[in-house]
Amino acid sequence: MNAVQSKRRARGRPPGQDSPQLRESILDAAEELFSTQGYSSTSVREIAETTGVNPAMIHYYFGSKPALLQLVMERTLEPLAEALAEMKNAGQAPASEISRLLMKTLRQHPNLPVLMVREVMLPGGALQEHFLAHMAPRLGGALPAILKNEQEAGRVRQDLDPAITAMLLLALSVFPFIARDIAEQGLGITYDTRGLEKIEHHVARLLQEGITS
Repeated sequence: MNAVQSKRRARGRPPGQDSPQLRESILDAAEELFSTQGYSSTSVREIAETTGVNPAMIHYYFGSKPALLQLVMERTLEPLAEALAEMKNAGQAPASEISRLLMKTLRQHPNLPVLMVREVMLPGGALQEHFLAHMAPRLGGALPAILKNEQEAGRVRQDLDPAITAMLLLALSVFPFIARDIAEQGLGITYDTRGLEKIEHHVARLLQEGITS
C-alpha cells in the first residue's frame, strides 16, 4: 500500500462543490498513482477511492482522465516556467540558482520526475505531444537562451554549448529524484531534509565550479 492509499478516508460527497482542498487532494492522489503505477494502469475509480469521493466528482472537477494528467503536470510546471521567466527578465540567472529552483520545486513534488519520465520522456508517453507543444519551450527549452545570456555577460564559460549545458543542468537537478530508491539503498544517500539540502549544495557547487567563467 502506498502513502496516498494509506490516507484513504470514508467515501462521500464533499461539503461543497467547489472545494480547493478536495481538488488538491485529488491532484496529489493522481500524481502519486500515475507516477508509481503509470497513467494507463491507473483508473479514475482508483483515484476516487484513494481520495474518498465518487468518480463523478473527479469528472466534475477535471472533465476527463487526460485533462487530470495535464493538470497534475501544469500545477507544478506553470509556476516553475513563470519563475524561470522572472529570472531571465531580471538579467541574471546563475546556473546554480536555476538548479536550486528546480530542486526546491521537486522537493515539494518528488513524484513528478518519475511521472515525467513515464509520460513525457519515454516513447508513447501519454503527455509527450502536449508537453513538447505547450510546456517544453518555457521550461528546458528556455534554458539555452538563459545560459547564452549568462555567457554573453561573462558569467558562463565561452567554451560551453548552451543547449548541452542546459541538458546537463537538468540532468544534475532532476536525476537525484528519479534515482532515489537506488541512491538510498545502493549508495546510502539519505533523502530527509538535511540529505536533500546536501544534494542541492553539491549540485550547485558542481555547476558553479564547472561552468562559471
